[in-house]
Amino acid sequence: MIDTVQKLLRTRADDDSVAVISPERTWTWREYLAEAAAEASALLALLDQTRPRHVGALMTNSPAYVRSMAAAALGGYVLCGINTTRRGEGLLSDIRRSDCQLLLVDDEHAPLLDGLDRAGIPVLNVTGPRYAETVVAAKPLVPHEVTGADPFMMIFTSGTSGNPKAVPFVHAMSVMCGLSLVAQMDITADDVCYLAMPLFHSNGVAVGFSVAITAGAAMVPVKFSVSRLLPDLRRYGITFMNYVGKPLALVLATPEQPDDADNPLRVMYGNEATERDIAEFSRRFGCRVIDAFGSSEFAVVVVREDGTPPGSIGKGWGGVAIYHPDTVTECATAVFDEHGALLNADDAVGELVNTTGSGPFGGYYNDPAATSERIRHGMYWTGDLAYRDADGWIYLAGRTSDWMRVDGENMAAAPIERIMLRLPQINQVAVYAVPDEQVGDQVMAAVVLRQGDSLIPAQFEEFLAAQPDLSPKAWPRFIRINDDLPQTATNKILKRELSAAGVTAGDGVLWEREARGASYRVVSAQTSTRA
Repeated sequence: MIDTVQKLLRTRADDDSVAVISPERTWTWREYLAEAAAEASALLALLDQTRPRHVGALMTNSPAYVRSMAAAALGGYVLCGINTTRRGEGLLSDIRRSDCQLLLVDDEHAPLLDGLDRAGIPVLNVTGPRYAETVVAAKPLVPHEVTGADPFMMIFTSGTSGNPKAVPFVHAMSVMCGLSLVAQMDITADDVCYLAMPLFHSNGVAVGFSVAITAGAAMVPVKFSVSRLLPDLRRYGITFMNYVGKPLALVLATPEQPDDADNPLRVMYGNEATERDIAEFSRRFGCRVIDAFGSSEFAVVVVREDGTPPGSIGKGWGGVAIYHPDTVTECATAVFDEHGALLNADDAVGELVNTTGSGPFGGYYNDPAATSERIRHGMYWTGDLAYRDADGWIYLAGRTSDWMRVDGENMAAAPIERIMLRLPQINQVAVYAVPDEQVGDQVMAAVVLRQGDSLIPAQFEEFLAAQPDLSPKAWPRFIRINDDLPQTATNKILKRELSAAGVTAGDGVLWEREARGASYRVVSAQTSTRA
């Protein structure tokens, strides 16, 4: 039985079909795994075997990165994918908290270590001569045999609600994810997988790398780029791509071209895309888009099934429920008015949980406080707000920090965002709270428009007034319009940065609505936007 990435890769050691493609060259599975085995042997010789066998990777998606992933699997040590957006002491803290004995870097990220106290952590640049010399001199690999319960990688959470946390990703979970997704999407060795999501994150590993190695499909590891996506699809013959966060929205913000559907992309799989973006991307680029909800910890899974109603993310797997965090009781079933507006938010909105426990998640590495926040009362708590209708369909309401108290009424950000995205000119939106002058919160929204589109207050007022399921209290008091918004490496909007900025326009335009009125006025305009 194959229950480890180590065993799975060994089955491909004599495979002469294409494994990795880059602009410079291609590698067969035989060549790719031979190089990975040599790297594994070289690095094992540098590690203290009495300490955790952890090797850090501070690199962009590249052939070198996927080689290091295979090397860790074959060698039986743990590759710790370090979040490349971290800086300074935060970056150093991630490296040390992961117990990295050695750190692999590339030319792009090596300068991030300048001035940091790396005492006791040697750094090896995979593009430099020392690395090449070390690998060439390596002896035949003598691996540490691993089990399915052993960590294959340490992957980091997105960091949208705080510092990224390290999640041990075990071999068996990688194999299980690969087998499940390959079957669901009919991925074969003839497919070409575009690995453009960060490989330090769960989506890049479980939905990208694991799928490719399970099917024996070719991998094209790159850093995501809106302008390069369509040329890459055509150049490499990409048939499958994974995504997380806002890539679909970012691509759809560009002007449509008559030949957009002239590409080989067959299927995409990811999470956090909106219904509008799923439908529009599928139509425009001629592919199937499958969107699901899953935590980086793999403790809660919600699947968008056929017949999923508008606004819902689907139905949860066994044990998934919605609980009040204070009373630790299940929330009431959501009740809607004739327009689809939620009537009982106080009783229906709660935290998305797994009542059966934490599944394969055993806790964050070296972070007991964060683990205790996620695993309590015998359940796993996601930190995501949600509500569920009478038929079991789940609707996200934002993060637990997205609760707003407006004029004595509790509101959640996600339903407001879904409504605002009905306006065709809006490409991205983030709704969050800013302090009210008296008490409670005011609603603020940060917006990115589609390229070439414009929006004036009168148009926005008319749109809001026409939405029957939008409470007047949910009308944003402030609107900032920007060319882009702060994001994580996994394309998720950093609301905490927007909230910390307060009522400002950043480098864009700020609108304000009268306290008790329905009209917006332009308060400031630092720079032009996408108009």
